[in-house]
Amino acid sequence: MTSTDLKAPETVRAPGRWLALSVLVFAVLLVAVDATVLGLATPFLSEDLAPSGTQLLWIGDVYSFVIAGLLISMGSLGDRIGRKKLLLTGAVAFGAVSVLNAYATSPEMMIVARALLGVAGATLMPSTLALIRNLFHDPRERSLAVGIWGAAASAGAAVGPLVGGALLEHFWWGSVFLINLPVMAILVVVGIKLIPESRDPNPGPWDLISVALSLIGMIAVVYAIKETAVHGLSAGTALAAVVGGGALFWFVRRQLTLPSPLLNVRLFHHRGFSGAVLADLLTILGLAGLVFFLSQFLQLVQGRSPLEAGLIELPAAIGSVGSGLLAGHLARRASVRSTVSGGLAAVGLALGACVLLTADTGPLAMGVALFLGGFGAGLAFTVTADVILSSVPKEQAGAASAVSETAYELGAALGIALLGSVVTGVYRGFPTPDGVPAEAADAARDSLGGAVQTADALPQEQGAALLSSAQSAFTDGLHIAGAIGSALLLATAVAAWFLLKGQRLEDGVEHP
Repeated sequence: MTSTDLKAPETVRAPGRWLALSVLVFAVLLVAVDATVLGLATPFLSEDLAPSGTQLLWIGDVYSFVIAGLLISMGSLGDRIGRKKLLLTGAVAFGAVSVLNAYATSPEMMIVARALLGVAGATLMPSTLALIRNLFHDPRERSLAVGIWGAAASAGAAVGPLVGGALLEHFWWGSVFLINLPVMAILVVVGIKLIPESRDPNPGPWDLISVALSLIGMIAVVYAIKETAVHGLSAGTALAAVVGGGALFWFVRRQLTLPSPLLNVRLFHHRGFSGAVLADLLTILGLAGLVFFLSQFLQLVQGRSPLEAGLIELPAAIGSVGSGLLAGHLARRASVRSTVSGGLAAVGLALGACVLLTADTGPLAMGVALFLGGFGAGLAFTVTADVILSSVPKEQAGAASAVSETAYELGAALGIALLGSVVTGVYRGFPTPDGVPAEAADAARDSLGGAVQTADALPQEQGAALLSSAQSAFTDGLHIAGAIGSALLLATAVAAWFLLKGQRLEDGVEHP
């Protein structure tokens, strides 16, 4: 896949490029916010729609699954019809589907609406990094632009709970989707004026078979992982794993034979590129999983209001914004591998702090851990995005950006699915307290939000015992998920140290 900018010499030096960047940041921020904004709304949504535990996980992660499955395809489509056109079309669709999400009346409708929102979100993301690569040819200037983009992307996951908390203090849970409408309107109006069009003049055909294979493969594999973690291996999950793995294998083989592939898989022969993609994926996996389940812990275990919970999680956004803007400078002064490895280790330590959480843990301790996690995510995610773009020629920016954004979205999805599956698996095993009807305990095991609702319907003593048992199990699950996530991120920090050896960011001015 190639992505030749039709007006590169004029665009690079045009003063409007920074204003154009602000519009691109708007898009990535909103898509990132929507990946985690539901965290605080989950208790309210559970009360209104009464989803099962599995349905609740799908509501939380199907959005990111669909985006991850379609990003490469949509990036290729943007090369063909124009990235600006795809971005603005996606913005209109994103606003329209947000209304459907806000007024969903059943768990099934909500899952479908979130999936459609993912389709619209997938049309927004591929344009952003590729346009940055074509707008900014000076490597130092581009590093700052990528830093701003990365700060928005990584902070968006942490800002989601704050936005959701502020809205839920005054409105119903559907408001977390309606906030998309004015932002998308601004994006369309301003984007029409400021963003230059960019496309590949000779892109070749858009391979629909590859589109289907990437989507089927991604969703089937992640579904199999999630279901196996929660319910154990079954014939259905084994079949999904085989179908998904086969689809992805066929996808890769097909890309190697197509004259105009959706994804140039030969990019992964570059050690720095592959290491950066791995670090990219696992950074967001850790941050998204941490924020999503900590939101439920703060409300349903510690009994805080949505706004309080959002404010406690704000340090993660502050840390990621600050480190994202400094990341390029630090990577040049120290090294790429030390910056990325240090960032991954910081996210790992933040996840490890979850092991110490109790119902009495104060905001200061949680704020420090979240700041550390956000700071590390901003460092690792921003530098890896820059490495991914710098590892390929300018004409392959579309392919590189699609891979980076796929890693981001897949990381967000897996963070919720895998760590969430651990939490859910431990939670569902909580013992039935004496005197509590077995039917009530079984209903409470679907989700912690459901346990709160079930406890309210029982006599006070029985309800308190049931809720205490459920909260204790949820906390235990969070401890185990935090420990697993921490070990994974710390191991990745070590791997990144070796994979990114000798990797450097470009310096000086690049002349097109």
